[in-house]
Amino acid sequence: MMRLLSAMVMLAALSACGEKPQALQSSKRDAASYTGTGKAFANQDWKQGDKASWESHLKARNQYGQNDYTRMN
Repeated sequence: MMRLLSAMVMLAALSACGEKPQALQSSKRDAASYTGTGKAFANQDWKQGDKASWESHLKARNQYGQNDYTRMN
């Protein structure tokens, strides 16, 4: 009985060694944010790939939507 119990404990301890690595596999390389995704849910006023347009929209969003001093009034 003791052998069976120790064998089960060893088997349970060794089962954790069989886990496969969980590395992220992606074929897409990082790109600049302003290049866009090509999806339909992008803002219609923003031109994908235009860095100046991206920066102006980001500045406006930060100023009017996330600035608590301008939102208080």
